[in-house]
Amino acid sequence: MQDPSSLSQTDIVNNLNPKEAARLDKLRNIGIAAHIDSGKTTATERVLYYTGRIKSIHEVRGKDSVGAKMDSMDLEREKGITIQSAATFCDWVKVDREKGTEEKYHINLIDTPGHIDFTIEVERALRVLDGAVMILCAVSGVQSQTQTVDRQMRRYNVPRISFINKMDRMGANPFRVCDMINKKLRIPAAMIQVPIGAEDDFKGVVDIVRMKAIYNTGEKGETIVESDEIPADVKQVAEERRKMLIETLADVDDEIAEMFLDEQEPTIPQIKAAIRRATISLKFSPVMLGSALADKSVQPMLDGVCDYLPNPSEVENVALDKRRKEAPVKMVSYQELPFVGLAFKLEESNFGQLTYIRVYQGTIKKGQVVYNARTDKKVKIPRIVRMHSNEMEEVNEIHAGEICAVFGVDCASGDTFTDGTLGYTMTSMFVPDAVISLSIKPKQTKDTPNFSKAMSRFQREDPTFRVHVDTESQETIISGMGELHLDIYVERMRREYNVDCIVGQPQVAYRETIQSRVPFDHILKKQTGGAGDYARVVGWMEPTGQIADNHFEQQITGGTISEKYLLACEKGFYASCDKGPLLGHRVLGASMVINDGATHMTDSSEMSFRNATQQAFRKAFLAAQPQVLEPLMKTTITAPNEFQGNIVGLLNKRNAVISDTEIGPEDFTLYADCSLNSMFGFSTQLRAATQGKGEFSMEFSHYSPAPMQLQKELIAKHEKYQAERNKK
Repeated sequence: MQDPSSLSQTDIVNNLNPKEAARLDKLRNIGIAAHIDSGKTTATERVLYYTGRIKSIHEVRGKDSVGAKMDSMDLEREKGITIQSAATFCDWVKVDREKGTEEKYHINLIDTPGHIDFTIEVERALRVLDGAVMILCAVSGVQSQTQTVDRQMRRYNVPRISFINKMDRMGANPFRVCDMINKKLRIPAAMIQVPIGAEDDFKGVVDIVRMKAIYNTGEKGETIVESDEIPADVKQVAEERRKMLIETLADVDDEIAEMFLDEQEPTIPQIKAAIRRATISLKFSPVMLGSALADKSVQPMLDGVCDYLPNPSEVENVALDKRRKEAPVKMVSYQELPFVGLAFKLEESNFGQLTYIRVYQGTIKKGQVVYNARTDKKVKIPRIVRMHSNEMEEVNEIHAGEICAVFGVDCASGDTFTDGTLGYTMTSMFVPDAVISLSIKPKQTKDTPNFSKAMSRFQREDPTFRVHVDTESQETIISGMGELHLDIYVERMRREYNVDCIVGQPQVAYRETIQSRVPFDHILKKQTGGAGDYARVVGWMEPTGQIADNHFEQQITGGTISEKYLLACEKGFYASCDKGPLLGHRVLGASMVINDGATHMTDSSEMSFRNATQQAFRKAFLAAQPQVLEPLMKTTITAPNEFQGNIVGLLNKRNAVISDTEIGPEDFTLYADCSLNSMFGFSTQLRAATQGKGEFSMEFSHYSPAPMQLQKELIAKHEKYQAERNKK
């Protein structure tokens, strides 16, 4: 048998056994991705209705309060947004009216969220899909999240069809949107349909490949009517756009380029084959249009999915062979080969953990034993189901190239499963860094077990949701992709686990230091029944000169304090540095020197010297011009050039120091040092100031003195807190 990596994708397709080739040829794994509110869920709802998966259509924010099928969570229905990507499958019967034949295609469909806060859901879906439908709004065109989705599609080499939705909206202009795809997303795109009418008069589309007008009739647009008569006002536009389509294809496809140069007119099958070749090789995106809400032109989009998006055998999937130093290996979607699958999403359901698996090669059967490549553990597959939003259908086996869900398999998101004969692992997903953190705690302590259960489940399900306990403040800190992201999790905790939480800003880790040298001479005298306490320490405290570690030194001559007591003094000094006198935060850059002292025959002890040092430290610290230091964050902001003024304004408000700016052809990058305290809520303001196109990242840089006003506020707050604690 040949090494799969030496085979080209076309050889792999040609070597398939005919039965297998026929099955894979009629299979599509697609995702629907777009900017917020472009109509992804509405379009998916129409697809399910026209393919007969659901009997009636419900809107995302419909009057009947049923909500769209794919938004199965109560929260999604209330807010009218998609939070989790939902998987479903359907069978589409593609009718070829010229030949009078019908072909049945099996489509696995994943509806993804649009908000940047749920980016990981889109990332996971695109990781395992073979193709995607990118939906754009006919009025807004390419928006910020469209560009994020575009980047993700490129990262995973996902071919795409562009579908311009909302053609019935005021101001709909599909030609402008098509130009935006070319310019902003930098992918050659051409329309393969032109609209008949627009806005309120939107009646249907003209398929310019076959030059036929397509209308939807029936109550819900379920019947498609094709006619050879193209309305007179559209005919000229259709012919112009057809020329443009052929010109664009000539730029990306050699066969059409030759015909174009020879001035031959390509036939319909040749154009279709060229569109398919160019789309699968990621050089081109066909643009289709319609209106999902008005039930128009959704079926031609499904035909486009079948015609132009790849089947699982036409896409290159690469695994890493752990036995050969992670050498890349090409996956081949043959059924006879050993099983390899990827768990790309976890969900808690009433029956336990549900794991979504994409089968790359081989077959997975009920009751089969598989190996988890990450933990090297054996796992038995008790049940396999096909998902339909939140309902399921049991099956006994799933073949290569399909997506299914299994129950009772303990694993994490992104684990690879094999049948044990191969040491393969699939490449992992890209997980973006968290941008916002909040402190969280349950309102009542009796809820703590449920709180920790929810935390561990959410972390398993969502790699961008991170939880850690701050060692200094002992607070539980949750971090995520945005304020909406964390709000949704707090709300889900309340609904699914009945845990009410108190959420607040995380405490900033301030530091304290001194600015001048202060001598001290401190005596600790305590007389109680029996042996008392006596210790005298003499010396001075001074700043070390840099904001770094603390330093303790003894310069005793003549043995006035013995060695063991000096050790106790040192312990006392470092204990004091852990909790500073001003705010109770750590002390940096302080140095203490002890050069004299006195002991008592019976009353001196290690404890008394330790306490005496701590008291001397406190007294000297407060006399040595103490100051509060705040953490400065090295912040990098990237955004389109037109928003530069807004962003500089935002940073000036926060007293940031801008250190460098790089201006590119479209975007600029700005580097600044900002205090962590002023960066809370910055992500939301940045998105508002840049129409959602700005991104920023922060990492700790150094400590510097806090503004005087802030120091006074913090000290007053700490004193008030201490007074309240002492009252108790």
